Amino acid sequence: MLRVGLTGGLGSGKSTAARMFAERGAHVLGADAIGRELMRPGQAVFAEIVARFGQGVVLASGELDRPALARLAFEQGGVEELNGIVHPAVIAQQERLIEEIGERDARAIVVVESALIFETRYAGPRGWRERFDRMVLVTAPESAKIARFVERSCATEAAKVAVEAEARRRMALQMPDEEKIPFCDYVLVNDGDVAGLQVQVERVWRELVAAIPVRV
Repeated sequence: MLRVGLTGGLGSGKSTAARMFAERGAHVLGADAIGRELMRPGQAVFAEIVARFGQGVVLASGELDRPALARLAFEQGGVEELNGIVHPAVIAQQERLIEEIGERDARAIVVVESALIFETRYAGPRGWRERFDRMVLVTAPESAKIARFVERSCATEAAKVAVEAEARRRMALQMPDEEKIPFCDYVLVNDGDVAGLQVQVERVWRELVAAIPVRV
């Protein structure tokens, strides 16, 4: 089995790259999807979040109001507190799923898609080095990242300035791509050319397949 970390800043297009790897046979574990599941009512993570941030982050349906939670965390300087609740649980679940996949398929390539692989403080003493055999970074021009975030947010023209400011604020909390590159085995440039990204993913995929450890 080969454990691959796939990361990239806000709006880089790492989810697009993850889908391309999945199409080629990778087992993709999305940190956001795992986090959403662990933040559902009845989960320990949900209870911890509500205890810290209050009932104001709970919708009438009983689900977490994730946008409200994000705004509150950023406004109160509680992002690291929120990460301290969510990240350890997500990473532990990732490890459990990776182990299960490896037991079923010794030649599996497991891709963990996460924006904060390098940034998180909750990945053990050796961090990402212990968790992954290969690292892939998806990068894009800053203007493209912001444009994608605005489009994804479905912002009206009137709200566009505020959404762009929010994108820049979030990006400022992430490690710059230039600092991540030296630690990565592969860098995918996502400048908006989907065909070009496909070519890059295919090249990396072939190399990952060749790198799967051979059991004797």
